Amino acid sequence: MPTVEASLENLSSQLEALYEKPEARTIAEWVLQHVLEVGRFDLLQRRKEEVPKDLQVQVQKYQGRLLQHEPLQYVLGEAFFYGRDFHVTPAVLIPRPETEELVQRVIKTYQHHPQVKLLDIGTGSGCIPITLAAELPTAQVWGLDVSPEALVVAKMNAQKLEQQVTWLQQDILQELPAVEAGSLDAVISNPPYVLEEEKSLMRQNVLDFEPHLALFVPNEAPLLFYRRIATVAQTLLTPGGKLFFEINERFSQSAVEMLRQLGYQEVKVFEDLRGKERMTEAVWR
Repeated sequence: MPTVEASLENLSSQLEALYEKPEARTIAEWVLQHVLEVGRFDLLQRRKEEVPKDLQVQVQKYQGRLLQHEPLQYVLGEAFFYGRDFHVTPAVLIPRPETEELVQRVIKTYQHHPQVKLLDIGTGSGCIPITLAAELPTAQVWGLDVSPEALVVAKMNAQKLEQQVTWLQQDILQELPAVEAGSLDAVISNPPYVLEEEKSLMRQNVLDFEPHLALFVPNEAPLLFYRRIATVAQTLLTPGGKLFFEINERFSQSAVEMLRQLGYQEVKVFEDLRGKERMTEAVWR
């Protein structure tokens, strides 16, 4: 039977058809860690051990899916976000590091404010509201999505991570969230913001596997969800409540102008760790 190191080398070499060598090696390590149920340190410590035949079969299945461009997170059924493992399926977007930065900004804003009420719109896997519930244990948190399939995943994650979130299945473009008017301290959203025309710039594994419902907006309406959510938030937010968005860097200034026109104050744009304008924050008075 092949050793752990041999299995790593084989899988990594196969994946080099799709990825640069360092990334291919990292993916191979993640697969073996998942299959053997060990961390990276233990994996390297066990590199001379043989891989049981049933686990070899599992690695081969994962390899086949990866070579079809399926994202690693869907293959393994999990994604890491803000220190926690979240279950993911093609019904939800894979959580991104940029969204962790948005969540961190919300946490820093309310970490010393007990009993805050927070709503995440377009919740997907539930990574935003579940993380907020975990990091702000006295908060009351809601998560809203139009997709019932996404909410199945979100509820599964809430149960797995033992967090209390109230889930709402509603179409934000057509309905008002079932939350008391004027009661929320913050509305948070990472809504669809990729233009249809930007599809050609995206990686194949994103286009082929991640839900387009959660990704794309018409070319002629780049702020479609931002404008609607900001308008809805006027009804939901308490005076002094805040609106937090993850945004398309191409339209950061357009988003700022839109928020100001709607009457929001203290509108700010923040760069992510790569220096891209990816977050806005605004106050409703």
